[in-house]
Amino acid sequence: MDYHHLVKDCLKGDPAAQKRLYEHFAGGMLGVCYRYTKSMADAEDVLQEGFIMVFKNLHQFNFSGELGGWVRRIMVNTAINYLKKHSRYQSDLLFTDAVLHPVSADDPEVTLSTKELADLIRQLPPGYQAIFNLHAVEGYTHVEIGKILGINEGTSRSQYARARALLISWLKKSSAVNKNETYARP
Repeated sequence: MDYHHLVKDCLKGDPAAQKRLYEHFAGGMLGVCYRYTKSMADAEDVLQEGFIMVFKNLHQFNFSGELGGWVRRIMVNTAINYLKKHSRYQSDLLFTDAVLHPVSADDPEVTLSTKELADLIRQLPPGYQAIFNLHAVEGYTHVEIGKILGINEGTSRSQYARARALLISWLKKSSAVNKNETYARP
């Protein structure tokens, strides 16, 4: 797809070009939005808000990078803002040291499908989930995450470590259950 002409046509207000841009990126970006929310309805809301921001700010895209990366960054920022703005997420976005899980360096030997891993990540509390996604999936540094979420770098690091430890403990439990089921079968 020729993004240069597509962007230029979108900037001219061509509805067909805007539809093509939306349709090209919507499926993948819905997955990005879903990683940060707890329901598909919320993910769809984030997607719509994100595309409003894409079209509103498309004039700022300078073709120096990938259009998909630029759209993805907008979707991630929109998802984080959505979490901050909606009350059902706010109490879970408090980044404190209360009710934390112990940090462990143990790595279980488990093979999971991408969907199974994504489902596990979605079970994390929203604050852990956001930081885990921002760092492990999106590749943001803890300094950048701190700026995005309004927390200090150390809090981001500790929340990431705790999210990782919680995932590892779930994986170990899942692995133990699967081993017991395997051995219990005749």
